[in-house]
Amino acid sequence: MRTALLQSSGRPGSVVENLKVLDEAAGRAAAAGAALLVTPEMFLTGYAIGDGIGRLAEPADGDSADAVAELAARHGLAIAYGYPERAGDVVHNSVQLVSADGDRLANYRKTHLFGCFERDHFTPGTEPVVQATLGGLTVGLLICYDVEFPENVRGHALAGTDLLLVPTAQMHPYQFVAESMIPVRAFENQMYVAYVNRVGPEGEFEFVGLSTLAGPDGVARTRAGRGEDLVFADADPEALAASRAANPYLLDRRPGLYGSLV
Repeated sequence: MRTALLQSSGRPGSVVENLKVLDEAAGRAAAAGAALLVTPEMFLTGYAIGDGIGRLAEPADGDSADAVAELAARHGLAIAYGYPERAGDVVHNSVQLVSADGDRLANYRKTHLFGCFERDHFTPGTEPVVQATLGGLTVGLLICYDVEFPENVRGHALAGTDLLLVPTAQMHPYQFVAESMIPVRAFENQMYVAYVNRVGPEGEFEFVGLSTLAGPDGVARTRAGRGEDLVFADADPEALAASRAANPYLLDRRPGLYGSLV
């Protein structure tokens, strides 16, 4: 499945402008044959927008969700987008996956919040593994800091995730996550991992870009630089099956020894 990674911080604070950026990127991605477009964390509103997070947060089925669904259907490709989700009195840092028909397939709420900024503005989710079927692949969802916990990714591996989508807002000086950790996560769990970052200065943060899609062999299929970019790579189910057959990590596990870890 050809996958497009939109490395952009959009226009922080403006949902209208970010929908325009998404529309343009979706057109380019569809023209290049992509079946899926993935945005960074909090793409719909911006990340470092302070109290604007609460003001701009919407339900998973809100007006912006409808706008993204229309956009996906018009361009004929699935879209996974990061946004602040309003759920009653709380706000979650979420990612929603919409099909090429405009149907909402899955919604995931970030379970591991990073730093005081996120803990001040979000409530953590409680469902660790969220999946959907897309293009013959089982697609899983995590957000940024979540992927740095090996338990989260192993949970997806054991649940059968083939392609893990990770919208992120990964900042300086932690670029080693994109450069080194993501390919290792893909290899040790025998899956594709699409890690899609924001870029440039925003509020107190400096986002480093370096978005990548890593394969089950631990090799990056594509990698963006430090600027705005749209890059592509394929998640190949045949290559995945062959890699899993050759790699014994998941088969050689001894869960009975791991009880002390929890």
